[in-house]
Amino acid sequence: MRPILKIENLRVEYRSREAHQPLKVAVHDLDLSVMPGEVFGFLGPNGAGKTSTMNVLLGFVQPTAGGVYLFDADARDPLARQRIGYLPELTYYYKFLSVEELLRFYAKIFRIPKGETEKRIDWVLKVVELEHARTRLIKTYSKGMQQRAGLAQALINNPDLLILDEPTSGLDPIGRMKVREIIRRLKHEGKTVFFSSHELGEVETVCDRVAIMNEGRKTVEGSVTDLVAEHKMDLEHIFLKIIGYTPEAPV
Repeated sequence: MRPILKIENLRVEYRSREAHQPLKVAVHDLDLSVMPGEVFGFLGPNGAGKTSTMNVLLGFVQPTAGGVYLFDADARDPLARQRIGYLPELTYYYKFLSVEELLRFYAKIFRIPKGETEKRIDWVLKVVELEHARTRLIKTYSKGMQQRAGLAQALINNPDLLILDEPTSGLDPIGRMKVREIIRRLKHEGKTVFFSSHELGEVETVCDRVAIMNEGRKTVEGSVTDLVAEHKMDLEHIFLKIIGYTPEAPV
């Protein structure tokens, strides 16, 4: 079985806005593979290089060096990106639209035939549990419902790979639980999910494997079960140990 996503020796540098300052290296020689059907958690503190890596995957940023491959094709190939669904951390949709109208708009972008569009809409709304609110304006949705509408648009092209940036950010416990259930359902349907998150409890629950970034470098990679057994602590404490944070002792 070949990786659905493969990163080889990825390096991402940015020029400083200030004159005569050295280049900032956001990602140092990253190697990573994600296999078909996996739920893969991409973790790290702010500034660790996660967003830079995801921006290269999506074609928003050009790599300084190294290669990124989707479905054995260069990630810069538009045909490879047609098989991706993407949910950004900060979403904004036209709130005067209903979720049905939003999905028809994205279906046109993907050039999905009209005869197929309505079937796709029915399917994604069932997956994200928004069938009951399909004609309501998005502006009337709760935060959790808006996030699930975002997942619906990421699924409208029936992608093989979903890239999700902080999919549970800002959600209450029920909203996080629903997103977690959706990710599990997508895995059951054979989708591959690659997502970043700060919610380590959620990651530990749904992910097959994780990689932890710190200061632009991959420090740990492996299955959640193996990492917990090796370090003899849960994923949250492994994460804190790697980034060098020691919680203060209670007074």
